[in-house]
Amino acid sequence: MKKLKTITTISAQGLVLLLLTTKLHAQDLDKQHVQNAVQSKEFVFKAQTVMPMSGGSRQLTTEYTVKFLGDSIISDLPYFGRAYSASYGSQDGGIHFTSTKFDYKAKAGKKGAWDIAVKPKDEKEIQEMNFTISENGSASLRVTNSNRQPISFYGYITKSK
Repeated sequence: MKKLKTITTISAQGLVLLLLTTKLHAQDLDKQHVQNAVQSKEFVFKAQTVMPMSGGSRQLTTEYTVKFLGDSIISDLPYFGRAYSASYGSQDGGIHFTSTKFDYKAKAGKKGAWDIAVKPKDEKEIQEMNFTISENGSASLRVTNSNRQPISFYGYITKSK
């Protein structure tokens, strides 16, 4: 019983630390910086948690990002879930691509948030990437793929360098 109490206490402390860390990262940007980053298409989404359609959420210990550099997107995200088909000889299971041809639609959402829909035209498997970015920089991402189950990520945005 004492062991279970200790494990529960350690788990709760870890969760509080994770939430505080996410909040601190998200507060790096203020409302005006978030608006400028979204409108200029120059920011980096840093994923901290992944939530596949099947299975539970997972905390990411490695840095995974989607970089918006104005005229291009560089995606380096993991994938956990069911694939309906895979390329022959493919060993990369993540969501890795660079796109220079894409549709980018940003609209103001509720309570100062931004809803962004991105459709890469030169990446055939990714149908759409939907971001929701709050005014303090915390963000979520849902990726819809033609050959895999959808997957969601939670994290924050920073300024691109």
